[in-house]
Amino acid sequence: MGKNRRNALPKRSEINPQYTWKLEDLYPDDEACKKDMEKLTASMSQLSEFQDQLTLSSENLYACLSLYDQLSQMVEKIYVYTHMKLHEDTSNNTYQALADKAKALSVNFSSVSAFIVPEILASPEESLKNYLKENEDLKLYTHFLNDLLRQKEHILSKKEELLLAKASEIGNIPQSVFTMLNDADIRFPSIKGESNEEIEVTKGRYIQLLENPNREIRKAAFKSLYSSYIKQKNTLAAIYNGSVKKDVFFASARKFSSSLESALFTDNIPVEVYDNLIQTVHEYLPCMHQYVALRKRMLGLDQLHMYDLYVPIIKNMDIKVSYEEAKDIVKEGLKVLGKEYISIVDKAFNERWIDVYENEGKRSGAYSWGAYGTHPYILLNYQDNINSVFTLAHEMGHAIHSYYSDNTQAYVYAQYPIFLAEVASTVNESLLMQHLLNTTNDQKKRAYLINHFMEQFRGTLFRQTMFAEFEKITHEMVEKGEALTSDSLCFIYRDLNIKYYGPDIVVDPEINYEWARIPHFYNAFYVYKYATGYSAAIALSNKILNNEENALENYITFLKSGSSDYPINILKKAGVDMTSPEPVKKALDLFKNLLMEMEKMQ
Repeated sequence: MGKNRRNALPKRSEINPQYTWKLEDLYPDDEACKKDMEKLTASMSQLSEFQDQLTLSSENLYACLSLYDQLSQMVEKIYVYTHMKLHEDTSNNTYQALADKAKALSVNFSSVSAFIVPEILASPEESLKNYLKENEDLKLYTHFLNDLLRQKEHILSKKEELLLAKASEIGNIPQSVFTMLNDADIRFPSIKGESNEEIEVTKGRYIQLLENPNREIRKAAFKSLYSSYIKQKNTLAAIYNGSVKKDVFFASARKFSSSLESALFTDNIPVEVYDNLIQTVHEYLPCMHQYVALRKRMLGLDQLHMYDLYVPIIKNMDIKVSYEEAKDIVKEGLKVLGKEYISIVDKAFNERWIDVYENEGKRSGAYSWGAYGTHPYILLNYQDNINSVFTLAHEMGHAIHSYYSDNTQAYVYAQYPIFLAEVASTVNESLLMQHLLNTTNDQKKRAYLINHFMEQFRGTLFRQTMFAEFEKITHEMVEKGEALTSDSLCFIYRDLNIKYYGPDIVVDPEINYEWARIPHFYNAFYVYKYATGYSAAIALSNKILNNEENALENYITFLKSGSSDYPINILKKAGVDMTSPEPVKKALDLFKNLLMEMEKMQ
């Protein structure tokens, strides 16, 4: 008897093209991309000609940096196109090969250009400052060159930099192996639905299944998902251990005292910002424990399990939202950002910037990505629920941040720093939430939305900080020479769940393995930026909603800033100081107020 495909995913070819992204805006076809690959390979030798000549004159320095930017744009465009084609269906061998070729080309470009930074830093600081004074064209690179001088003590000799550039290809292996295992190979047992029909469990459907009011379906989906990761526990622990060792190796090679310091150094973020976040969230954990107890009480459960954390606590509020409806809701919620902003949102919707629905083999999750010189793109795996509406608003925030930066800044400063990456996306979510709360008179719907807002806090501020603490612990263990095994990783992870969720939840044994399925752990010390970004976003969205003087103007300037200054400074100009714990405390105070309102509704 053949497999019941009623709930199976559609193939890529079965998706209506209007709901797929138009990658032809990057390259009309694969052949055009391959031609650029050949052109890039041939052009790299021009860069090599500057070797040992780079700082002989300001003209040489400008010509080399200008050429580097031009070729780097090509690398970016090739890399983005090939990987986005692969993400349409990660099992497609053609695009696996093309993406691998693009990755190798990127590594080769890094090797060929590895001489630039050491040569600049070998030049006397006084010479560089004189070059900036005498050459008008070179002034574009003032912040770039000053930032390099800041990094001087961590830049190695030309030979060592070349070696590290080549080693980076090996360093990428743990992430590549995890991605293939997690996106292309791993499968989850099907479960039985309400009418005894077979439901295929996928990563895209997982959270939707955990929101199901039927507890048996939630439990079955939870056990289905983790059963597959548990079977691979030793392999996944070895992959993660390799990734952490890679982080520690590169940090040590560059003379940092820790891999955390190394990761934060790029954005010029003091380690204290990371530690302050964890410490401040720890202070507010009693609020999280109170929320968990409220959830248990409102669901009427004797025992609250980990698979009960996502189901809405306001019953019979299954709000179905189609993608077409979601577009209108998002536009309404973001109206306060002005006509120009909304006109860009319209372009995204009307000009196929967005890949909307899940299909067989498609990369999980959601992101915004793109290449300088063309518009950004958004990948979704849209499900007809309120979560997906917020995801759409979130990714649109990323995309329009990129759009503004790309259209305002020169290539060298167009890419906004990672520390700022989650601010614009979360401002959108916050504005959308306030809009929905302000436009409903239905108390039950209001309670539902408050719960959703609290879930954003739980998922972004609390959960991502827990992830950040996990990463800090695992990296410190490897730095001390301790081994990361599946047992030790599970022990750490269980301990953190008990600390963060408190006494009113059963910490199911399956959740000990959650570390095994988090893709962000392969991009070390990234997740804390969700929590700091969320805190900054709450502050910025409140300024906009309260019509504070110049708040909107300052915010749009923030979106246009790219990396033209250090992220802490860019946020300060917008009115938020992240070197202080205040933005995190204010955000958590809002969570506390939401909790009090929800308690009163009972």
